[in-house]
Amino acid sequence: MSLLNVENLTKTYGEKTLFNHISFTIEENNRIGLIGVNGTGKSTMLKVIAGLDSAEEGRIDHAKDFHIEYLPQNPVFNGSETVLEYIYAGDSQIMQTMRQYERALAELNAQPDNPEKQEQLLIAQQKMDERNAWDANAVAKTILTRLGITTFSQSVHDLSGGQKKRAAIAKSLIQPADILIMDEPTNHLDNETIEWLEEYLAQYEGALILVTHDRYFLNRVTNQIFELDQGKLYQYEGNYEVFLEKKAEREEQAELNEQKRQNTLRRELAWLRRGAKARSTKQKARKQRIEELKNQESHQTNHSFDIELRTSRLGKQVIELESVSKGFKDKALLKDFSFLITPNDRIGIIGANGSGKTTLLNMMAGRIQPDEGDIDIGKTVKIGYYTQENIDLDENLRVIEYIKQSAEVIQTSNGDFITAEQMLERFLFPRNMQWTYIYRLSGGEQRRLYLLSILMSEPNVLFLDEPTNDLDIQTLSILENYLDEFPGVVITVSHDRYFLDRSVNRLLSFEGNGQVRVFYGSYSEYMDLKKEEKQQEEKMKKEEVKETQVSKPKKQKKKKLSYKEQKEWETIEDRITELEERIEEVQTEIEQAGSDVEKAQRLFEDQQQVEKELEEAMERWEELSLLVEELEQNQ
Repeated sequence: MSLLNVENLTKTYGEKTLFNHISFTIEENNRIGLIGVNGTGKSTMLKVIAGLDSAEEGRIDHAKDFHIEYLPQNPVFNGSETVLEYIYAGDSQIMQTMRQYERALAELNAQPDNPEKQEQLLIAQQKMDERNAWDANAVAKTILTRLGITTFSQSVHDLSGGQKKRAAIAKSLIQPADILIMDEPTNHLDNETIEWLEEYLAQYEGALILVTHDRYFLNRVTNQIFELDQGKLYQYEGNYEVFLEKKAEREEQAELNEQKRQNTLRRELAWLRRGAKARSTKQKARKQRIEELKNQESHQTNHSFDIELRTSRLGKQVIELESVSKGFKDKALLKDFSFLITPNDRIGIIGANGSGKTTLLNMMAGRIQPDEGDIDIGKTVKIGYYTQENIDLDENLRVIEYIKQSAEVIQTSNGDFITAEQMLERFLFPRNMQWTYIYRLSGGEQRRLYLLSILMSEPNVLFLDEPTNDLDIQTLSILENYLDEFPGVVITVSHDRYFLDRSVNRLLSFEGNGQVRVFYGSYSEYMDLKKEEKQQEEKMKKEEVKETQVSKPKKQKKKKLSYKEQKEWETIEDRITELEERIEEVQTEIEQAGSDVEKAQRLFEDQQQVEKELEEAMERWEELSLLVEELEQNQ
């Protein structure tokens, strides 16, 4: 069943066409991954679908009773609401009911003997029942907890940037929707949380369309890929793995068509230049055909990075850390850590947010000093540091002017020279874009330009701090190919599982409390080891429990009930029946009390007392029945 139908959608940004007469349909159970180079209009397309932006042409049709839930890349908060208030901002009835209940409960706790407060709590509880708010409250708190937020009454203003994104994810998951739109949902999430989100979205009832750079996530969550490329939309049935195969086939066919076009154009031009005799009408038709061939759009393929750039010479001594310790306030980030970095190392740094990963990079870069210990940096080391901090580019410069500040020409390892213009083309800045002012670039395009400027400076040690947060998949692929040929050292902080598997062979894992674990192997191998260790730990705990149970001395079995227990067993069922009847009587009297609030309150208190006695009687009946059953089995 079709949920949303888009026809001939066109959107421009200045002189740039983001999408040109694109059409598609979103159906039930679609899991769509939207990919494309930064700046092509992916986020804009999501906003247009969500009704937050408009297009110059085209139409979007959907049913009347239709809801889209949209998770922006950078959520906006007003700062005054609590986490739970923010979560239920789209459902005022549930939020109002929950507020009334929490307020009534707090007031009754402050005045437990106040009949009026007791009545207010009773009314609030009834409203919670009517609006199914208990389940909604439980689901919200469960999802928030899985996303790492446990203080539900905290103001969103006090959350960190990563926590704000997590709260926004929780809001988008909790609100029921026909289509869920998510723009970079995996940014700022650790790998354990990303894996949980994969599992949750697999059970999501609505359709899903998302933008993400996480290729494992994309492969596991999607069943359809939309590729936005130079204003056109290409659709592929299948996940990211299938997309790569089908895209390769499409580009191969497009290159064959382009070659055929060029050959035809060459033959037609040769015919005209030769001045072959022909009737004037045929000659005119040939000229018109040549113009049509020239005006046809040529196919442009994003070729991989297949050159080996020269770097500054790197000696045998790179970086050595000896007994390094670092902490902030009362939190230890590193304790007595020693580590040797050698030429050609590919090291990944992983760990929870705030564990000290970026701090370690900053200490090795000389930006901050350790509290204790020494960091020895080799004399030939030239560090190129791609940071996750906000970059300060001169937006009044053109793209080519900015890059030429790093280098106008760079040399490859085999002695060839590559110009700044050629390097820009390899990093997805075509010639017609190189004279664009930086302020006209998207955020992702600016990050790509910043990355290229670092590589153009010919470092021999690369520090990459969360490079996957702002770079698109195509740029990441180019970077990975570059790192394959890079002759120096690469040290990267990342939560991107695919990037880590592709680019590193050693891991530094921040385990907490200042401890760092060194692992030789890929990220996936490390996670397999962690799972095995966890299973082994759980197995040992179960065995310890069994041993404890075996070692406990067995209680001597009772031969019969005591006199008091026997009397209690004979009368307890009658007692339970009496209490149940009394509750029914009180409920009838409450209904008959009508507007007599004082009488109703007194009866309500009686009911609570009888219910408490009934609960105690039921628990005692269960204890005695088990005891009687055991005695009967032993006879």
